[in-house]
Amino acid sequence: MNDDIGRLADLGQRLIEAAKRAGADASDAAVVRSRSRGAQVRLGKLEELESSESDDLSLRVFVGRRVATVSADLRADADRLAERAVAMARVSPEDPYAGLADPSRLAETYPDLDLFDPAEIESDALVETARTLEDAALGIAGVTNSGGASASFGATGLVLVTSTGFSGARQRSGFSRSVSVVAGEGTGMERDYDFDSRIHFADLEDAAAIGRRAGERTVRRLTPAKVATGRYPIVLDPRVSRGLIGSLLGAINGAAIARGTSFLKDRMGAPVLPQGLDLVDEPALARRAASRPFDGEGVRGERLALVEDGALRHWLLDSATARELKLEPNGRASRSSAGVSPSSTNVTLTPGALTPAELIRDTHSGIYVTEMIGQGANLVTGDYSRGASGFMIRNGELAEPVSEFTVAGNLADMLLAIEPADDGDERFSVVVPTLRIGEMTVAGR
Repeated sequence: MNDDIGRLADLGQRLIEAAKRAGADASDAAVVRSRSRGAQVRLGKLEELESSESDDLSLRVFVGRRVATVSADLRADADRLAERAVAMARVSPEDPYAGLADPSRLAETYPDLDLFDPAEIESDALVETARTLEDAALGIAGVTNSGGASASFGATGLVLVTSTGFSGARQRSGFSRSVSVVAGEGTGMERDYDFDSRIHFADLEDAAAIGRRAGERTVRRLTPAKVATGRYPIVLDPRVSRGLIGSLLGAINGAAIARGTSFLKDRMGAPVLPQGLDLVDEPALARRAASRPFDGEGVRGERLALVEDGALRHWLLDSATARELKLEPNGRASRSSAGVSPSSTNVTLTPGALTPAELIRDTHSGIYVTEMIGQGANLVTGDYSRGASGFMIRNGELAEPVSEFTVAGNLADMLLAIEPADDGDERFSVVVPTLRIGEMTVAGR
């Protein structure tokens, strides 16, 4: 994309000028270029080989306090697109909080976050990697079938131009490998998976290692027992604990606060995590999944302690949401074809001192949850009830697999009770270790 940044920035500027001619008071334009290539195999046979490229642009215009966003491809006529956007804005309801970001907050310099790897992976190599993933998983005793394996890479670039003088570009690459397999026969079948995803190709984990781990995880789930209904100490695998903290991030999103649809809407300054724990959002970390030199409005983003020493300190805010809540924006705008809204970047929960094995040993008895099923987290009330599977904890060790039980509680209580281990994984945008969340109600047999 480097060769095209200048041309795409010129296109964005032409859209801004066309919007002004059409009667817009202010506007911004984003041009997104993406490309990807991937291969999927199942039982050694190639099922899909895809390669795609796309170029999309969006123009957001403001006429007074009325706003409209239109999207098109790069072949669109700038004047017609701008006229359409302005016409839409004029018949839209007024939004007293609409407007571009304050020019004083716009990024002027962009740190090199090392987010782009120019490596090109040929289709044959992707197919071979997918087969290696699957072969390794199928080689684990007890694995009986495959759900498929895939390998892919891609890149996305964004150019953003605003009528207040901002012009910036950023690009990111991504490489991934994944495999899912089945163990057992008939009604006793179990399924699991493993994967890796990185910004740089050289950082990817070995395909055979990923495959073996997927097979081992699946076999461990065979012949699950039922859990007796009751209250149990619960320990969450990182796959699940990331989702729990994701619910917290959803509840402190400024858009939810402005709508009054968060169970934390009146909790600013109050404890939401145990004392001693921080939840920090950092958009400018090198080689990290959600890093960005500027946000969806061109605003620079600084390190932000969302939760500090257990107490809630900040909402996630874009400019419009900040105006509505009478607060200062904090550079957390995310842009899509539908417009701009707040979102987090790289979020890290303070790790604990114990390893996962030590945390389980300290728990002594309870349930280690490896998978949650369904969308049972209500961010309006905080009510939490989800289907689950995992392993019993007996005498401080993982014991027999268990499935088909429901875990229920309240998010506010769960978050205040968490005890983290030390195994946060920086591959993910939300870095959360294994968590113990105290006793919860479990509905089983």
